[in-house]
Amino acid sequence: MDVDDAAGRERRWEQRIELPLFVASLLFLGGYTVVVLAYDAAPLLWDLALALMLLTWLMFALDYAVRLKLSGEGHRFVRTHWLDTLVLVLPLLRPLRMVRVYTAVQRRRGEPRLSLHARVITYASMSATLLGFSGALAVYQEERSAPDATIRTFGDSLWWACSTLTTVGYGDVAPVTASGRVIAVVLMACGLALLGAVTGSFSSWLLQTFAREDEKRSPGN
Repeated sequence: MDVDDAAGRERRWEQRIELPLFVASLLFLGGYTVVVLAYDAAPLLWDLALALMLLTWLMFALDYAVRLKLSGEGHRFVRTHWLDTLVLVLPLLRPLRMVRVYTAVQRRRGEPRLSLHARVITYASMSATLLGFSGALAVYQEERSAPDATIRTFGDSLWWACSTLTTVGYGDVAPVTASGRVIAVVLMACGLALLGAVTGSFSSWLLQTFAREDEKRSPGN
C-alpha cells in the first residue's frame, strides 16, 4: 500500500510539473541559443539568457529532488529514471524533456494515440532534431575560436551535427578541441541508438505488414 501511495504521489507531481518543465526546456534552449549565437550582444541580453539557463537548472533540480523523495526508491531512482538524471547532469540533453510532453499529449484515455512503431519513429526523430541542434550549439561554442578549427560558423556546426547523427561523417568539418570531441562522441552514440531504434521499428513494421498479407492470401482464409 505504501508503494502504491508513493507511486500515486509521484504520478500526481509529474502531472502538475510537466508543463512548467516543458516551458523550462524551451527557455533553456532559447537562452542557450542566445548565449552561443549572440555572444557579442548587449551585456543585459547575455545576462538575461544566463539567468534563464540557471533558472531552468534550479527547476529541474527541484523536480528531481521532489520525485526522488516521493518515489521512496533511494539510489535506485537514479537508474530507473536515467533520462531525468542525464538531463540534470548534462544540460545538452535538457531539451529532450519536450519529448516527454509530446508523449503525454499523444495519450487519450490512458492509451497511446499512435502505434508502437509510429511512436518509436516519432520520438527518435524529435530526439535527433533536439540533440542535433543542441549539439551544434555546443560544438560551435567550443570550436569557433579554436586554432586550426574547421567549424567556423553555426552553419558549419549544423552540417557537422547532421552528418554525425546520421553516422555519415563526411569529415570535411570536425571538432579539434577536447570538449568538442567529447560532444561528438555523445552525438555519435545517440545517433547510433536512434538510427537503430528507427531501423528496427521500421523493419518490424514491414515484417508484420508482410505477415498480414500472407495470412490474407493463405488458402485457409
